[in-house]
Amino acid sequence: MNGKNDSLVSQPIVSIIIPCMNEEKTIGVCIKKALSALERGGYDGEIIIPDNSTDNSRDIAIKLGAKVVIPLNKGYGNAFLEGFRHAKGKYVLLADADDTYDLTDIRKFLEPLMANEADFVMGTRLKGHIEKGSMPWLHRYIGNPIITSTLNDLFKTRLSDSQCGMRSITRKAYDRLDLKSEGMEFASEMIIEAARKKLRIIEVPIRYYPRLTPSKLHSWGDGWRHLRFMMLYNPTPFFSIPGFLVLVLGIFMTITLSIRGNVQTTSLHSFILGVMLLLIGAQMIATGGYMKVYGIIHNRIDKTGLTSKFLDYHSLELGLVLGFILFFAGLVLGTGVVLKWINSGYSSLSEVETAVTSMTMAALGIQMIFSTLIISIFLLEEKQ
Repeated sequence: MNGKNDSLVSQPIVSIIIPCMNEEKTIGVCIKKALSALERGGYDGEIIIPDNSTDNSRDIAIKLGAKVVIPLNKGYGNAFLEGFRHAKGKYVLLADADDTYDLTDIRKFLEPLMANEADFVMGTRLKGHIEKGSMPWLHRYIGNPIITSTLNDLFKTRLSDSQCGMRSITRKAYDRLDLKSEGMEFASEMIIEAARKKLRIIEVPIRYYPRLTPSKLHSWGDGWRHLRFMMLYNPTPFFSIPGFLVLVLGIFMTITLSIRGNVQTTSLHSFILGVMLLLIGAQMIATGGYMKVYGIIHNRIDKTGLTSKFLDYHSLELGLVLGFILFFAGLVLGTGVVLKWINSGYSSLSEVETAVTSMTMAALGIQMIFSTLIISIFLLEEKQ
């Protein structure tokens, strides 16, 4: 048999990726459980350990026959990305090296893939069984539910435990995903990309056990990384929609108070508040626009519908024109106030409403001009 055929025969069906970072107390147990499950299920498989340990974890893994690879950089996402680069299996299973997941029960993660019932299988601890002391209440009742529900709402998924680290995917499905995250947000990115590429996702209940060593999770920091990552994929609910509502409220307040008159004597503070809301709303919308263009450039957001029309060359030209009109209108209005002040012999004037309005128009105009220029520069990178 020639070398090519030998390679085909020896190619594993299943690749199990278990990232490791100083888990010498449990990495051996995990590998033994995985080997036992592969043998019991009759699966031809390999175990890949992306390792950045400084303890004896690497030696233990090598002695047990696992393939150890060294990621160039530290990080949860980097470890899995390195593991996938070396994985040869048709099906890939992901788990942790802390023995919190039961690696003897990989069958339920592989059978749906092999039966072509799913492309991506997620474990769910919340619908399975969580052993006492295995998950802090902050993660179980606050952090995980918030991240999961936000992800479900934004990306139209129906998961109960988006942060479960035990999951499986077909190699064909994985190759369709554009995964880049280096840190803990890799867990969310994988789901978001799967939903975006219309993969068939199912959940299977699992048992979750306490870990023997201190957790490497940083509750608030990792939670913020997940939320920030979702903003990148879908900034509209976080910035554009709230910004639009604040902008409308600001416009309504300023116009209503201006129509009523006597702003300087009766409603000056409310008028200024309305102006501030108007400017804040415009800034939020602009920030949402920056994030959306960044997401498009880096293949996180599809350039379709209104977004495509807004980013059209002629639309950006219109933004520049409107920005200059607003700026010069505010400048003219402000110049009128200054001339009145000079003609009055530099005495006090009752022109607060006009002065504030002129400054607001000029500020909005400048912001529109700069926003259009920044977006145009971003889009130059997309065309290169």
